[in-house]
Amino acid sequence: MSQLKLPLERLPTFERADFAVSPANEDAVRAVDTWPEWPNGRLALIGPSGSGKTHLARAWAAQASAVIVDATDPHQAPLNLPALRGRAVLVEDADRRALGGVVSDEDLFHLLNMAGVDGGSLLLTAQTAPLEWQTIVPDLRSRLNALTAALIDEPDDVVLEAVLRRAFADRLIRPADDVYAYLLRRIPRSAPEAVALVALLDEAASEGNRGITRAFVAQVLAFGEDDAFED
Repeated sequence: MSQLKLPLERLPTFERADFAVSPANEDAVRAVDTWPEWPNGRLALIGPSGSGKTHLARAWAAQASAVIVDATDPHQAPLNLPALRGRAVLVEDADRRALGGVVSDEDLFHLLNMAGVDGGSLLLTAQTAPLEWQTIVPDLRSRLNALTAALIDEPDDVVLEAVLRRAFADRLIRPADDVYAYLLRRIPRSAPEAVALVALLDEAASEGNRGITRAFVAQVLAFGEDDAFED
């Protein structure tokens, strides 16, 4: 599928009801759902890109009325730490904060210290475990080493099928029944790319006034005619 340019501009939704629980993420879901009883009010949610950690984290943020901070966004407003005391806070991409965002090591140290105080909570998302995060602040290193982490694996078929079904339903499309199994054997293990793929198929079907069948999917994605009619 490297020849395809998928339309990734479609904004995702983060409703908890749309989050598919499977063996790939059920342990992380249980850990998030123990809030507000997280150890010291802190939790790190770890998983690869496209695994659904942002969906789960944003759903928690809505439930907890959390302040959302993007650690890699250079346009993120500077943190007002006193105003965050006693609040629920979500810091996205905490392990990549050196890539131009406004969350410094000192900021993260203070956020970790404030968690669990006066009802405050802190959820951090990242692609790597806290033990691997770079810092030159010794006190922050010790906090990160002690941070409880919940792991999400790459999306499995249960998650990806749920993502595909929701994306097709959002576009009022009912594919042929065998399309899902066909796609699941071929698409990347990424929820955003699955959503983008549905958008691509929708556009192609609309242009050609076609239904979304397995043969049509094979044609659009250049899988090949033999692939389209395999048993």
